[in-house]
Amino acid sequence: MEIVKKENYQGYETVLFATDEKTNFKAIIAVHSTVLGPALGGCRMWFYKSEEEALTDVLRLAEGMTYKNSAMGLNLGGGKAVIIGDPRSDKTPELFARFAEAVNALGGKYYTAEDVGITPQDMLEVSKHTPYVAGLPAKSGDPSPFTALGVYMGMKAALEYVFGEPSLKGKKVAVQGLGHVGMYLLEHLHQEGAELIVTDIFEDRVNEAVKRFNARFVKPEQIYDVDADIFAPCALGGILNENTIPRLKVKIVAGAANNQLAKLEDGKLLAERGIVYVPDFIINGGGVINVAEELNPEGYDQNRAKAKVATIYTKVKEVLTLSREQKITPQEAAILYAKKRLLQRRA
Repeated sequence: MEIVKKENYQGYETVLFATDEKTNFKAIIAVHSTVLGPALGGCRMWFYKSEEEALTDVLRLAEGMTYKNSAMGLNLGGGKAVIIGDPRSDKTPELFARFAEAVNALGGKYYTAEDVGITPQDMLEVSKHTPYVAGLPAKSGDPSPFTALGVYMGMKAALEYVFGEPSLKGKKVAVQGLGHVGMYLLEHLHQEGAELIVTDIFEDRVNEAVKRFNARFVKPEQIYDVDADIFAPCALGGILNENTIPRLKVKIVAGAANNQLAKLEDGKLLAERGIVYVPDFIINGGGVINVAEELNPEGYDQNRAKAKVATIYTKVKEVLTLSREQKITPQEAAILYAKKRLLQRRA
Protein backbone atom coordinates (compact mmCIF):
# COMPACT_ATOMS: atom_id res chain seq x y z
CA MET A 1 0.00 0.00 0.00
CA GLU A 2 1.15 3.52 -0.77
CA ILE A 3 0.78 6.17 1.95
CA VAL A 4 1.60 9.83 1.40
CA LYS A 5 1.49 12.20 4.39
CA LYS A 6 1.41 15.95 3.85
CA GLU A 7 2.08 18.07 6.93
CA ASN A 8 0.75 21.63 7.32
CA TYR A 9 -1.39 21.14 4.22
CA GLN A 10 -3.67 24.12 3.46
CA GLY A 11 -3.92 25.00 7.15
CA TYR A 12 -4.45 21.38 8.28
CA GLU A 13 -1.98 19.64 10.58
CA THR A 14 -1.80 16.48 8.45
CA VAL A 15 -3.53 15.12 5.36
CA LEU A 16 -2.85 11.48 4.51
CA PHE A 17 -3.50 9.87 1.12
CA ALA A 18 -3.63 6.05 1.01
CA THR A 19 -4.03 3.76 -2.00
CA ASP A 20 -3.81 0.02 -2.58
CA GLU A 21 -4.50 -1.31 -6.06
CA LYS A 22 -4.84 -4.94 -4.93
CA THR A 23 -7.88 -4.20 -2.77
CA ASN A 24 -9.14 -1.26 -4.86
CA PHE A 25 -8.67 0.90 -1.77
CA LYS A 26 -8.42 4.68 -1.91
CA ALA A 27 -8.83 6.89 1.15
CA ILE A 28 -7.95 10.30 2.53
CA ILE A 29 -7.62 11.17 6.23
CA ALA A 30 -7.51 14.84 7.24
CA VAL A 31 -6.44 16.01 10.70
CA HIS A 32 -7.42 19.65 11.07
CA SER A 33 -6.43 20.33 14.68
CA THR A 34 -5.19 18.52 17.79
CA VAL A 35 -5.12 21.63 20.00
CA LEU A 36 -7.77 20.18 22.35
CA GLY A 37 -6.58 16.57 22.09
CA PRO A 38 -6.31 13.73 19.55
CA ALA A 39 -8.58 14.21 16.55
CA LEU A 40 -11.84 12.24 16.58
CA GLY A 41 -14.07 12.04 13.54
CA GLY A 42 -15.92 9.42 11.55
CA CYS A 43 -15.00 7.60 8.37
CA ARG A 44 -17.31 8.16 5.41
CA MET A 45 -17.56 5.78 2.44
CA TRP A 46 -19.08 7.27 -0.67
CA PHE A 47 -18.99 7.02 -4.47
CA TYR A 48 -17.13 10.27 -5.05
CA LYS A 49 -16.77 11.24 -8.71
CA SER A 50 -13.09 12.13 -8.25
CA GLU A 51 -10.28 12.30 -5.70
CA GLU A 52 -10.60 16.10 -5.83
CA GLU A 53 -14.26 15.90 -4.76
CA ALA A 54 -13.33 13.50 -1.94
CA LEU A 55 -10.51 15.81 -0.78
CA THR A 56 -12.80 18.84 -0.70
CA ASP A 57 -15.31 16.87 1.37
CA VAL A 58 -12.83 15.45 3.89
CA LEU A 59 -11.17 18.83 4.45
CA ARG A 60 -14.48 20.55 5.17
CA LEU A 61 -15.62 17.67 7.38
CA ALA A 62 -12.38 17.66 9.40
CA GLU A 63 -12.57 21.40 10.07
CA GLY A 64 -16.20 20.96 11.09
CA MET A 65 -15.16 18.29 13.59
CA THR A 66 -12.70 20.70 15.22
CA TYR A 67 -15.52 23.16 15.83
CA LYS A 68 -18.02 20.46 16.77
CA ASN A 69 -15.79 18.77 19.35
CA SER A 70 -14.88 22.14 20.83
CA ALA A 71 -18.49 23.35 20.97
CA MET A 72 -19.60 20.10 22.60
CA GLY A 73 -17.04 20.65 25.38
CA LEU A 74 -14.90 17.66 24.40
CA ASN A 75 -11.13 17.53 24.86
CA LEU A 76 -10.70 16.22 21.34
CA GLY A 77 -9.45 17.68 18.09
CA GLY A 78 -10.97 17.52 14.63
CA GLY A 79 -10.33 14.97 11.92
CA LYS A 80 -12.18 12.95 9.31
CA ALA A 81 -11.64 10.13 6.84
CA VAL A 82 -13.23 9.25 3.50
CA ILE A 83 -13.01 6.01 1.57
CA ILE A 84 -13.80 6.32 -2.13
CA GLY A 85 -16.17 3.52 -3.13
CA ASP A 86 -19.71 2.20 -3.17
CA PRO A 87 -20.76 1.41 0.44
CA ARG A 88 -23.27 -1.15 -0.79
CA SER A 89 -20.90 -3.26 -2.87
CA ASP A 90 -17.21 -2.44 -2.30
CA LYS A 91 -16.69 -3.38 1.34
CA THR A 92 -14.28 -6.24 2.12
CA PRO A 93 -12.26 -7.26 5.20
CA GLU A 94 -9.11 -6.53 3.19
CA LEU A 95 -10.28 -2.99 2.40
CA PHE A 96 -10.90 -2.24 6.08
CA ALA A 97 -7.51 -3.73 6.97
CA ARG A 98 -5.89 -1.24 4.58
CA PHE A 99 -7.88 1.59 6.13
CA ALA A 100 -6.68 0.55 9.59
CA GLU A 101 -3.12 0.60 8.28
CA ALA A 102 -3.67 4.19 7.15
CA VAL A 103 -5.06 5.14 10.58
CA ASN A 104 -2.06 3.53 12.29
CA ALA A 105 0.28 5.60 10.14
CA LEU A 106 -0.93 8.67 12.08
CA GLY A 107 0.28 7.16 15.36
CA GLY A 108 -2.76 7.97 17.52
CA LYS A 109 -3.20 11.48 16.20
CA TYR A 110 -6.60 10.44 14.76
CA TYR A 111 -9.36 8.19 16.14
CA THR A 112 -11.88 6.93 13.61
CA ALA A 113 -15.55 5.96 13.96
CA GLU A 114 -18.55 5.31 11.72
CA ASP A 115 -20.14 7.89 9.42
CA VAL A 116 -22.18 7.90 6.21
CA GLY A 117 -21.84 4.55 4.43
CA ILE A 118 -20.07 2.90 7.39
CA THR A 119 -21.57 0.81 10.21
CA PRO A 120 -20.40 -0.14 13.70
CA GLN A 121 -19.79 -3.65 12.34
CA ASP A 122 -17.42 -2.16 9.75
CA MET A 123 -15.59 -0.40 12.57
CA LEU A 124 -15.32 -3.73 14.36
CA GLU A 125 -13.48 -5.04 11.31
CA VAL A 126 -11.20 -1.99 11.36
CA SER A 127 -10.52 -2.48 15.09
CA LYS A 128 -8.95 -5.88 14.38
CA HIS A 129 -5.97 -3.99 12.97
CA THR A 130 -5.81 -0.70 14.92
CA PRO A 131 -6.58 0.48 18.47
CA TYR A 132 -7.58 3.95 17.25
CA VAL A 133 -11.28 3.17 16.78
CA ALA A 134 -14.37 4.32 18.67
CA GLY A 135 -18.08 3.61 18.30
CA LEU A 136 -17.71 -0.16 18.58
CA PRO A 137 -20.79 -2.40 19.10
CA ALA A 138 -19.58 -3.70 22.48
CA LYS A 139 -18.96 -0.16 23.75
CA SER A 140 -20.89 2.95 22.72
CA GLY A 141 -22.15 1.30 19.54
CA ASP A 142 -24.00 3.11 16.77
CA PRO A 143 -23.82 6.90 17.41
CA SER A 144 -26.80 7.56 15.11
CA PRO A 145 -29.51 7.46 17.84
CA PHE A 146 -27.54 10.03 19.83
CA THR A 147 -27.02 12.27 16.81
CA ALA A 148 -30.76 12.07 16.15
CA LEU A 149 -31.56 12.88 19.78
CA GLY A 150 -29.34 15.96 19.61
CA VAL A 151 -30.98 17.14 16.38
CA TYR A 152 -34.40 16.62 17.94
CA MET A 153 -33.41 18.68 21.00
CA GLY A 154 -31.91 21.36 18.77
CA MET A 155 -35.08 21.55 16.69
CA LYS A 156 -37.11 22.13 19.85
CA ALA A 157 -34.75 24.92 20.92
CA ALA A 158 -35.10 26.56 17.50
CA LEU A 159 -38.89 26.28 17.68
CA GLU A 160 -38.86 28.00 21.07
CA TYR A 161 -36.61 30.72 19.63
CA VAL A 162 -38.87 31.32 16.62
CA PHE A 163 -42.38 30.52 17.88
CA GLY A 164 -42.00 30.98 21.63
CA GLU A 165 -42.61 27.33 22.53
CA PRO A 166 -40.76 24.10 21.70
CA SER A 167 -43.56 21.70 20.77
CA LEU A 168 -43.35 19.81 17.48
CA LYS A 169 -46.99 18.73 17.63
CA GLY A 170 -48.66 19.67 14.36
CA LYS A 171 -45.47 21.16 12.93
CA LYS A 172 -44.52 20.20 9.36
CA VAL A 173 -40.97 18.87 9.02
CA ALA A 174 -39.36 18.09 5.65
CA VAL A 175 -36.59 15.51 6.14
CA GLN A 176 -33.95 15.04 3.42
CA GLY A 177 -32.08 11.77 3.86
CA LEU A 178 -33.33 8.63 5.60
CA GLY A 179 -30.13 6.92 6.66
CA HIS A 180 -29.40 5.80 10.23
CA VAL A 181 -29.79 9.29 11.72
CA GLY A 182 -32.75 10.28 9.57
CA MET A 183 -34.78 7.25 10.60
CA TYR A 184 -34.08 7.70 14.31
CA LEU A 185 -34.99 11.38 13.99
CA LEU A 186 -38.31 10.45 12.38
CA GLU A 187 -39.12 8.31 15.43
CA HIS A 188 -38.79 11.35 17.73
CA LEU A 189 -40.74 13.63 15.41
CA HIS A 190 -43.53 11.13 14.79
CA GLN A 191 -43.87 10.39 18.50
CA GLU A 192 -44.40 14.08 19.22
CA GLY A 193 -47.03 14.45 16.49
CA ALA A 194 -45.11 16.21 13.74
CA GLU A 195 -46.36 16.03 10.15
CA LEU A 196 -43.58 14.46 8.07
CA ILE A 197 -42.50 14.94 4.46
CA VAL A 198 -39.53 12.79 3.42
CA THR A 199 -37.15 12.04 0.58
CA ASP A 200 -34.15 9.80 -0.11
CA ILE A 201 -32.30 8.42 -3.14
CA PHE A 202 -32.94 4.87 -1.86
CA GLU A 203 -36.53 3.70 -2.42
CA ASP A 204 -36.51 1.07 0.34
CA ARG A 205 -35.84 3.72 2.98
CA VAL A 206 -38.64 5.92 1.67
CA ASN A 207 -41.09 3.01 1.75
CA GLU A 208 -40.10 2.25 5.34
CA ALA A 209 -40.64 5.87 6.42
CA VAL A 210 -44.03 6.09 4.71
CA LYS A 211 -45.15 2.84 6.35
CA ARG A 212 -43.77 3.41 9.87
CA PHE A 213 -44.37 7.12 10.30
CA ASN A 214 -47.25 7.92 7.95
CA ALA A 215 -44.88 10.23 6.09
CA ARG A 216 -45.56 11.85 2.73
CA PHE A 217 -42.96 11.21 0.04
CA VAL A 218 -41.60 13.71 -2.48
CA LYS A 219 -38.87 13.20 -5.08
CA PRO A 220 -35.36 14.28 -3.99
CA GLU A 221 -35.30 17.47 -6.05
CA GLN A 222 -38.76 18.53 -4.80
CA ILE A 223 -37.83 18.63 -1.10
CA TYR A 224 -36.63 22.25 -1.41
CA ASP A 225 -40.07 23.39 -2.56
CA VAL A 226 -42.08 21.86 0.29
CA ASP A 227 -44.17 24.25 2.40
CA ALA A 228 -43.14 23.37 5.97
CA ASP A 229 -42.07 24.78 9.34
CA ILE A 230 -38.67 23.02 9.40
CA PHE A 231 -36.35 21.72 6.70
CA ALA A 232 -34.08 19.00 8.09
CA PRO A 233 -31.08 18.15 5.85
CA CYS A 234 -29.88 14.70 6.96
CA ALA A 235 -27.94 13.56 3.88
CA LEU A 236 -24.78 15.06 2.39
CA GLY A 237 -23.40 18.59 2.61
CA GLY A 238 -23.41 21.65 0.39
CA ILE A 239 -27.16 21.53 -0.22
CA LEU A 240 -27.88 25.06 1.04
CA ASN A 241 -26.70 27.30 -1.78
CA GLU A 242 -27.70 30.14 -4.07
CA ASN A 243 -29.89 27.77 -6.10
CA THR A 244 -31.77 26.00 -3.30
CA ILE A 245 -32.13 28.71 -0.65
CA PRO A 246 -34.49 30.91 -2.75
CA ARG A 247 -36.82 27.90 -3.11
CA LEU A 248 -37.20 27.17 0.62
CA LYS A 249 -40.62 27.79 2.19
CA VAL A 250 -39.70 27.18 5.84
CA LYS A 251 -39.01 29.15 9.02
CA ILE A 252 -36.18 26.96 10.31
CA VAL A 253 -33.38 24.82 8.85
CA ALA A 254 -32.20 22.25 11.39
CA GLY A 255 -30.76 18.89 10.40
CA ALA A 256 -28.06 16.28 10.90
CA ALA A 257 -25.99 16.68 7.71
CA ASN A 258 -22.48 18.08 7.97
CA ASN A 259 -21.42 21.20 6.04
CA GLN A 260 -24.93 22.08 4.93
CA LEU A 261 -23.90 25.54 3.69
CA ALA A 262 -22.13 25.43 0.34
CA LYS A 263 -20.33 28.65 1.34
CA LEU A 264 -20.20 30.68 4.55
CA GLU A 265 -21.95 33.52 2.70
CA ASP A 266 -24.97 31.29 2.12
CA GLY A 267 -25.79 31.79 5.79
CA LYS A 268 -26.53 35.42 4.91
CA LEU A 269 -28.88 34.35 2.13
CA LEU A 270 -30.90 32.38 4.70
CA ALA A 271 -30.95 35.33 7.11
CA GLU A 272 -32.09 37.70 4.37
CA ARG A 273 -35.04 35.40 3.74
CA GLY A 274 -35.94 35.35 7.43
CA ILE A 275 -35.01 31.68 7.81
CA VAL A 276 -33.36 30.68 11.11
CA TYR A 277 -30.44 28.35 10.42
CA VAL A 278 -29.25 26.06 13.21
CA PRO A 279 -25.53 25.44 12.50
CA ASP A 280 -24.84 21.80 11.74
CA PHE A 281 -21.85 21.31 14.02
CA ILE A 282 -23.87 22.56 17.00
CA ILE A 283 -27.04 20.54 16.44
CA ASN A 284 -25.49 17.28 15.20
CA GLY A 285 -22.90 16.81 17.97
CA GLY A 286 -24.81 14.06 19.81
CA GLY A 287 -23.07 11.23 18.01
CA VAL A 288 -19.56 12.41 18.78
CA ILE A 289 -20.52 13.08 22.41
CA ASN A 290 -21.57 9.44 22.68
CA VAL A 291 -18.49 8.09 20.91
CA ALA A 292 -16.21 10.28 23.05
CA GLU A 293 -17.64 8.64 26.16
CA GLU A 294 -15.70 5.51 25.18
CA LEU A 295 -12.50 7.48 25.81
CA ASN A 296 -13.66 8.62 29.27
CA PRO A 297 -11.24 7.35 31.98
CA GLU A 298 -14.29 6.28 34.03
CA GLY A 299 -15.53 4.08 31.18
CA TYR A 300 -18.54 4.36 28.91
CA ASP A 301 -21.83 5.39 30.53
CA GLN A 302 -24.90 5.69 28.28
CA ASN A 303 -26.91 7.78 30.75
CA ARG A 304 -24.05 10.24 31.11
CA ALA A 305 -23.82 10.43 27.31
CA LYS A 306 -27.56 11.12 26.96
CA ALA A 307 -27.41 13.85 29.60
CA LYS A 308 -24.60 15.56 27.69
CA VAL A 309 -26.51 15.24 24.39
CA ALA A 310 -29.52 16.93 26.00
CA THR A 311 -27.40 20.06 26.56
CA ILE A 312 -27.53 20.65 22.78
CA TYR A 313 -30.90 22.33 23.48
CA THR A 314 -29.11 25.00 25.53
CA LYS A 315 -26.19 25.26 23.09
CA VAL A 316 -28.55 25.98 20.18
CA LYS A 317 -30.35 28.68 22.17
CA GLU A 318 -27.03 30.25 23.17
CA VAL A 319 -25.76 30.35 19.57
CA LEU A 320 -29.01 31.77 18.18
CA THR A 321 -29.07 34.40 20.94
CA LEU A 322 -25.43 35.31 20.25
CA SER A 323 -26.31 35.63 16.55
CA ARG A 324 -29.11 38.07 17.32
CA GLU A 325 -27.11 40.10 19.84
CA GLN A 326 -24.01 40.39 17.65
CA LYS A 327 -26.07 40.92 14.47
CA ILE A 328 -24.20 38.11 12.72
CA THR A 329 -25.40 34.89 11.10
CA PRO A 330 -25.91 31.79 13.25
CA GLN A 331 -23.02 30.10 11.42
CA GLU A 332 -20.68 32.97 12.29
CA ALA A 333 -21.95 32.89 15.88
CA ALA A 334 -21.37 29.12 16.08
CA ILE A 335 -17.77 29.49 14.89
CA LEU A 336 -17.14 32.15 17.55
CA TYR A 337 -18.76 29.85 20.12
CA ALA A 338 -16.50 26.95 19.12
CA LYS A 339 -13.30 28.96 18.75
CA LYS A 340 -13.54 30.26 22.32
CA ARG A 341 -12.21 27.01 23.83
CA LEU A 342 -9.56 26.68 21.11
CA LEU A 343 -8.24 30.16 21.82
CA GLN A 344 -8.25 29.51 25.58
CA ARG A 345 -6.23 26.33 25.11
CA ARG A 346 -3.70 28.07 22.86
CA ALA A 347 -3.26 30.94 25.32
